[in-house]
Amino acid sequence: MNARQADRAAAGSESGPTPAVVSVVLVVVILGFSFEPGVLLPRPAAVPMLLLQIVTCLPATRRLRGAWTLAAQILLAPWSGLPGFLGASVLLVVERPVRWALFAIAVLGGGLLSTGGGGVHAALNGIGNALAHGLIIYALTRLSDLYTELRATRGALARARVAAERERAGRDLDAVLGTALAEIVRLAGQGTGKARQLVEVARAATDRVRAAPPAHSADGPDIPPGTLTHRLVWPIVVATHVEYLIVGVAFLLDGGVTGGRFAAYTAALAAVVGLQAYHSLPRPPGVRPPWVAWTLGAQLALALGVLAAPDGPYPQLVAFAAASVLVVLPGRVARPTAAALTALVAVVLLVRADGPGARGTAVLVLDVVVIALVFYGLALLTGLVHQVREARGALASLAVARERRRIARDVHDLLGYGLSAIALKGELASRDPDPARADGHLADAAALAARALADLRAIPGEGTELTLAEEVESARKVLAAAGVAVRTRGEAAAMDEAAETLLATALREAVTNVLRHATGARRCEVEVGPGMLRVADDGRGPLVRDGAGEPGVGGNGLGNLRERVAALGGRLDAGSVPGGRGYVLTVRLEPVPAPGSVAVGG
Repeated sequence: MNARQADRAAAGSESGPTPAVVSVVLVVVILGFSFEPGVLLPRPAAVPMLLLQIVTCLPATRRLRGAWTLAAQILLAPWSGLPGFLGASVLLVVERPVRWALFAIAVLGGGLLSTGGGGVHAALNGIGNALAHGLIIYALTRLSDLYTELRATRGALARARVAAERERAGRDLDAVLGTALAEIVRLAGQGTGKARQLVEVARAATDRVRAAPPAHSADGPDIPPGTLTHRLVWPIVVATHVEYLIVGVAFLLDGGVTGGRFAAYTAALAAVVGLQAYHSLPRPPGVRPPWVAWTLGAQLALALGVLAAPDGPYPQLVAFAAASVLVVLPGRVARPTAAALTALVAVVLLVRADGPGARGTAVLVLDVVVIALVFYGLALLTGLVHQVREARGALASLAVARERRRIARDVHDLLGYGLSAIALKGELASRDPDPARADGHLADAAALAARALADLRAIPGEGTELTLAEEVESARKVLAAAGVAVRTRGEAAAMDEAAETLLATALREAVTNVLRHATGARRCEVEVGPGMLRVADDGRGPLVRDGAGEPGVGGNGLGNLRERVAALGGRLDAGSVPGGRGYVLTVRLEPVPAPGSVAVGG
């Protein structure tokens, strides 16, 4: 994922669905399972059972979930007519490995108790409803918990990945540049005979510093995309659809449907339920199932065909088609289409001569609505979990990319100067006929290498802080060693650490450019003022130096510096003096009022 994609995903995470939306989905599904005629109103125990289930499932109240809520639901279960609620709570509260065994007991026992001594279809319907309700409420609650957790820990993942990136960068920098700087210190201690080798090591390290940073994946360890969602949702989608298929077949048998009609209706039932399972399988948001136009069309045709049949026994098939419409079609089309399908069920049942009457129609229409909302809610929460996981990963990737750019920029800006100065000192030591002066140059090179090594080890942390006065004095010595006379003037008002570090870094970059690009430079002027630095030399060199965009000129110095200056709301100007002799770099920041000043004149 590149930075632009990460930015988009991160922005989407801020504007996406809130936890309140997730809670609404949960409550609607739980209410849908509760408000079945003959359950809530005639059974007062269903009311506290419902309230306890909401407390157990909602993210805002899940801290109350525990043994007491489960114990209360166990006591209420025989009189509530909601055994699926107890099954869901068992899965949510009881620890592994016994919870699935207890879930099976709750489903079987509660399902049989809720049938009231009916036939095979009633028994299967009671057990099947308890199984489906329990699994679906459990899945929705776990998805809701996962969504809330992922959303709340976006920043934590970003911080963890940034810390891992810093650790990796520290190892890489120490292996590449730390080794080179340690070698420079060793060679400097062996006398002038190693001066040329010291120069070669310093130049090779400088080339590494000024090259573009190597590409690394911004990704790090996290929950594998889709793993938990697929592992949780896929078996539940399959199990609940198989349950609906079994209950539907039992309904046909209990209704006396036999022969060819039984075979045709069973085939239609299996096809519609199978297609619904196919449409409901977890997918990333916006990804539609392959061949959806054909599969949705076939599902609608079969469901409506059974509904229109003279003795169509199972109008709930339209509920699966409505659920598929809500899952796979855009909202502006899906919602009115699903509403139209539900209304069509009501109209057909009311006008049929063998229809179930007004009360029976109300029961079946409510069943259609509940089934459609259940599977739509499952698909919606699955998509939300995927979306927030993607946003979480994008925020972490963006943070890592920014940290990588900062480290690369600091390596270039802070070490490029020191390595150029080390190479200069090595050159001087190799050419100076005076052994004492040559040893002095090597001692300076060793001191510069030790300082660069300290900077290197500070970079992977929060960065290093520089002082302007020290950098001006260091620039004076380094340029003087290169035969460049330095004149400083002005004084900088005291400023905060970020502004002073920026101006000191700008001075390092300017001196590095003088050493590398300013052919024949003899004079350099450093001027400082309130929130301002100006460095001018009289050398000849490229019209645009180090990273300003001229083809063939390597490095990233001025580009890095522009980023730093812009981050503090300042401005950087750099360019050749008219006539081509000399170069001027100016950085202007807003003055930072503070008592005292930093004297740099001389």
